[in-house]
Amino acid sequence: MQCKLTSRQHKILRATVRSYIATAEPVGSKALAENYNLGVSTATIRNDLAFLEQGGLLFQPHPSAGRVPSDSGYRVYVNDLLRPRALLLVESDQPTDQQQILQKLSEHLGGRLGDDLDQMLARAARLLAKLSGCIALVSPPSTQAVTIRHVQLVMVDPQRVMVVVVTDAYQTYSVLVNLWEEASTSADRDAALIPLPDVSPAQLEEELQLLSNFLSLKLRGKTLTQLQDLSWLELDREFRSYTVWLKQLVTMIAKRCLPPAMGKVYTSGVTELMRQPEFSQAQQVQAVVQLLEEEQEVLTHVLIPGQPGQLTVYIGTENPLESIRHCTLISSTYDRGEEPLGSVSLLGPTRMLYEQAITSVRAVASHLSHTLAQ
Repeated sequence: MQCKLTSRQHKILRATVRSYIATAEPVGSKALAENYNLGVSTATIRNDLAFLEQGGLLFQPHPSAGRVPSDSGYRVYVNDLLRPRALLLVESDQPTDQQQILQKLSEHLGGRLGDDLDQMLARAARLLAKLSGCIALVSPPSTQAVTIRHVQLVMVDPQRVMVVVVTDAYQTYSVLVNLWEEASTSADRDAALIPLPDVSPAQLEEELQLLSNFLSLKLRGKTLTQLQDLSWLELDREFRSYTVWLKQLVTMIAKRCLPPAMGKVYTSGVTELMRQPEFSQAQQVQAVVQLLEEEQEVLTHVLIPGQPGQLTVYIGTENPLESIRHCTLISSTYDRGEEPLGSVSLLGPTRMLYEQAITSVRAVASHLSHTLAQ
């Protein structure tokens, strides 16, 4: 049931939601009158609470109890928060919270990426979970989004070469290649066999450096999914003897380095979530844990990044996955310029500190975007 609210009813709904979030106890008119500056009598508050209940925004767990927000009540509350003007008010009311979050991000994640994106995403998930008391989920850049930045062929010994591929998101993939069939051993069972044209061992290292430079130039800016569509018709004369070898090598890179469309989702905070009253019993968190541990492929479809800067909030029954329809999922996209890369999300009870959760998710997404843009 949809109902149009007066400004006073909005204020009473907002106070009811905030009281329930703070106490986890059903809210009555007396508590609202005593703890919130509503400027009206308890009788007026009771009438408005009854109206909000009739509109489906509140409900009573049992007849003698106070009111509790429904999913629809939380939705009205969150929509008010997401209005640009309301967010400015929230931020102006709590500037120190925003500053503390940004300071912690800078301290724990640093301002520069370094060499390991995976470690940064894992740390971001741990920090977000600690800040929010909810489960944090950070998805890595999808393979459709990242492009190759650098390729290096490193001689392990005269028979073997390590191929190192670095993406523009600073993800690193490596593959071992056997140059000669007789070099293959049980220890190298997973290594690819790509025979190299005749070249003396003394020349091998120099040739590998030339080929590294050529491949970096040829593949830079290409996604991993584009590698098999490359044209090799216009090779410089010095590389023509390597045509077959290069084609085999690039095909192998595409096959061995191409992960799923979205890789492993970095998660943290199950312990924090279990401290919430809504998840005090083991069976209450079982469905969530099963989703995180056994059904990540299903979860990744929900966490696909949207437009740059986009924030999505699914509350309770709005969630596309049945196993989390008693939860709230807040997601924001991190990006590089106008290109969405991955997502930062929080999963927790519908009774959560929405202002803090939204601010934290946006802050982490913004920090990752800024770091990856450098």
